[in-house]
Amino acid sequence: MRHLYSCPLRWSDMDAFGHVNNAVFVRYLEEARIDFMRRLAPGGGSPSFTGGSVVARHEIDYVRPLVHRHSPVTIELWVTKVSAASMTVAYEVKDEAMLYLRASTVVVPYNFAEERPRRITAEEKAILKEFMDDASHQEGAVAV
Repeated sequence: MRHLYSCPLRWSDMDAFGHVNNAVFVRYLEEARIDFMRRLAPGGGSPSFTGGSVVARHEIDYVRPLVHRHSPVTIELWVTKVSAASMTVAYEVKDEAMLYLRASTVVVPYNFAEERPRRITAEEKAILKEFMDDASHQEGAVAV
């Protein structure tokens, strides 16, 4: 299963060449990832996905320029790997006709009170595995 995020484009996202600046795409990925993580929290007093996380790595392949328009782009996000203390998510930024970017991010859950990474709980792993995509979709993802 993939998480879909509708990302609006802002005029200020453009650079001097008239397309979305490469650094702005990192912010788009962050918006999609935060939306994904907030929707994962199971509720009912569960501590899963509470606290914070830090980014350990980004890898981005810019496929084609994205120019400003009024319609948003879709960011598809899915999980490609879950380990004891990190997860890797992959993304595609696209619309109905074009693929603009492929990327992946390694995310580490982090306990800010203790100032250290924490392990992913069994409950979190079970939820994350629901978003692991099959191999046919992962072929287009950037391997980390």
